[in-house]
This record gives sequence, structure tokens and C-alpha cells, in this order.
Amino acid sequence: MGSTWLTDRLEALEREAGGPLPTGAVEVVRAPGRVNLIGEHTDYNDGFVLPVAIDREVRIAFRPLDDDRVELTSLQLDETRRFRFEELDPRTGRTGTWIDYAAGTAWAMREAGLAIRGIRGVLDSTVPVGAGLSSSAAIELAVSWAFQDPRADRPGPAEMARICQRAENEYVGVSCGIMDQFASAGGVSDHALLLDCRSLEVVPTPLPDGLVLVICDTGSSRRLDASAYNERRAECEAGVRLLAEADPTIRALRDVSEAALEAARGRLPDRIARRCEHVVREDARVLATAEA
Repeated sequence: MGSTWLTDRLEALEREAGGPLPTGAVEVVRAPGRVNLIGEHTDYNDGFVLPVAIDREVRIAFRPLDDDRVELTSLQLDETRRFRFEELDPRTGRTGTWIDYAAGTAWAMREAGLAIRGIRGVLDSTVPVGAGLSSSAAIELAVSWAFQDPRADRPGPAEMARICQRAENEYVGVSCGIMDQFASAGGVSDHALLLDCRSLEVVPTPLPDGLVLVICDTGSSRRLDASAYNERRAECEAGVRLLAEADPTIRALRDVSEAALEAARGRLPDRIARRCEHVVREDARVLATAEA
């Protein structure tokens, strides 16, 4: 998927639309998908994760516009969607389609006080949808680059990850942690990222020489908004509330040791106890993997 080919597709769509052709230069932005080596359901519990940005990505070829219009065509879906910044509202603006990730990012960037611009563009992706490779985060980070006013300062990767996470949490309606957006925003070549999801401190962790990551298609689609993801997060939060009754210093499962969990197990419903057990032990496994 080359930038020249993508630019040609945008120009072809502009010719098909008729009318005077734009004169501004075409720009191209990109953002990668990710795999997570280990650290499942730990990010929204203030824990540790070990993701890797991959060579599957979202690219957008676009022209900036002089107003607040966004017109974006998905080449995979052969579909064009539009919105205006002034119309964005997480309570009423959600469409339930792919454009919500772009609209939510524009909304979250404005809420953060960032200067943004309208665009007309085409979006192409090699990140499979529903495969657990964070196609949504790749869209969010790619459009954040396209919307960014080049005359204004851009926040660093951690802050942009927070902004795009807010787009997915509050606009799209998925209670995801920050791992996906951070991996896409801050990936380092030939390294995994040991990310502390509480402090957002990150330690690039070199991958062994000669290591190849192979992603296998199980044939089972994964969609966060159609899964029990939000329910699992709620169960973890319920566990924190119960554990904090005995120890008010506990703010998240990150703060719970295995010994403390075992001591409190009799006060936890079995399902919640099992959720908590996974997260507490998974944090330890992430740190051990990074060290190894």
C-alpha cells in the first residue's frame, strides 16, 4: 500500500465528483496496529502491558479544507462518510459505524483544546478489522495526524494516546484502557513497550534478534463493543471496591498483592474473585516476561 497509489485514489475520486479540482498538496499520514505479547485486561486496572507496533497500518491521503468539514472515504468499504466539527456530540452524534472513531477523535482533540482542521481524504488499511490488532486505535491515531493543525504544537505520544482513548471511551462507547492507543502512538522499531498504565512510564524492551511475530487468523471475529469487555471491566471495578473496604489504599487491582487477594477471597463473589486473580497474577507475568 504505497503513498503514491493512495494519492492517486484520492485524485481519482475528486475527478469523479466533478467541479473544479482542488489545488492544495495531498498529504499522507499513517499509524500502525499492534499485538500485545502479554498483559490482558491489565491496562484498565492500572497495570503493566507489553505491546508491539506491527507492520499492518492505516494510511490516509488527504487535502486540508478551509472549514470544519470532514469527508472521508474508506477504500475497504467503498463508503464515504461526512461530519462537521460543530455537530459532534457523544450523546447524539454516534452512528455505530467506522466514522465514529474519526469523529470521536476530532471531538476529543477539540475538548483537549487542540487546533484542528477539516479534511477530504481516503483511508486504506492493512489492519484486519475484528482481529484484535487494534484497527480502531490505528484509525484514531492516523486521523489525529490528519486533523492536526500544522501551525500548532502537537502533544507527545502519551498525551495523544490519552486523547484518542477518550474518543473511544466517551464517543464510541468502549471502555478500553490506554494500551492500544499508546502502542500505535509510541511504537519503537524492533522493541516491545513495557508500559506502566498508571504512570504511562514506558521502557522500550528490545526484541531478540531474529524473532518473527506470526499472527494467526482463528476465524473468530473480535469486536470490543460487542463483547463482554465492558462487563469484565465493571467486574474488576467491583472487586476493587470490595477489596478497598479492608484497605483504603487500594485504587486499582494494580495495588493488590496475591497474598492480599487470597486473604480477602472469602468476601468476594467467585466470578469477581477469578477476574481479580487473573489481573493480579498477569501483572507479575508481564514484568517477568520483560525481564526474560
